[in-house]
Amino acid sequence: MGKQIRYSKEFKLEAIRLLNQGNKPTSELALELGVKRSLLYRWRDQLNQKGEESFHDRLGRPTLDQESELTKLRRENKDLKEERDILKKAAAYFARDLK
Repeated sequence: MGKQIRYSKEFKLEAIRLLNQGNKPTSELALELGVKRSLLYRWRDQLNQKGEESFHDRLGRPTLDQESELTKLRRENKDLKEERDILKKAAAYFARDLK
């Protein structure tokens, strides 16, 4: 399969506006816009159900700042888990000597 194309909020809203005008058949409009006809219907249904909030320009991936923070926190979490495991082993070792 090919790479999924992301359309901007403005593109989707304009496509729905053209669809609602009804000046052209849906299949012709879809061909002109370079999208599938079913996609136009899906966008229209999303707009009717959830409003414009259903179309956001953000992609699913975090921004570079968020990604670097996420990477930093994951590394820190890994280090803390390793330290905890070492301390558990040390505590068990010294507790054994006390008996």
